[in-house]
Amino acid sequence: MFGNYYGGGYYSSWIIFVLPAMLFASYAQLKISSAFNKYSRVSSGTGYTGAQIARMILDRNGLYDVRVEQVGGKLTDHYDPRTKVVRLSNSIYGGNSIASMSVAAHEVGHAIQHAEGYFPLILRNNIAPIASIGSRLVWIFIFIGFAISPFFIELGIALFLSVVLFQIVTLPVEFNASRRALVQLENGIMARDKIKPAKEVLKAAALTYVAATLVAIGELLRLLAITNRRRD
Repeated sequence: MFGNYYGGGYYSSWIIFVLPAMLFASYAQLKISSAFNKYSRVSSGTGYTGAQIARMILDRNGLYDVRVEQVGGKLTDHYDPRTKVVRLSNSIYGGNSIASMSVAAHEVGHAIQHAEGYFPLILRNNIAPIASIGSRLVWIFIFIGFAISPFFIELGIALFLSVVLFQIVTLPVEFNASRRALVQLENGIMARDKIKPAKEVLKAAALTYVAATLVAIGELLRLLAITNRRRD
């Protein structure tokens, strides 16, 4: 039964629900890589590094207690609300390109959200621990459910709903951070002719979050299809 089930329903549901989202995710990754590589070679014209821009925007908004630190890796930039630290990857931290400035300003946008109590950010931070557990354990619960009790299947799906919700809530958080970044850059930091390229970088980055959301929704639909076929 299991061999026949997984040979048909499992892979057909993956092709229907997940593959299109993964193809879009690949496209989004190509877009962000292309935009980042292109504008990481174009000077911002300010002479400031990403770290200096981040510090400048933080201080301008009264966020003197938020630190700016360097972190390894590529495009590993993020804001940590627990420690109030903006962490910038090596090329962003020390770079003075349009890409460096755009990414640094975006991460500071999250710090400003945190300081203002931006509700979607608070909601995302609260969902994050549950979503982390759900993404790791969902298939374990599904397999246990097939072997022991449907209760575990329902539990697995409920946990994965938190993953989908996390991704959905991430969209307004990231879009808003990019809008805040552009407002800051337009306010006396970046020359007008550099704003359009900065928007390209941020729009390309936004596609990756849209793709992640579509993949999560596709995975949820696949789980529902698999479990419905199992019940049948």
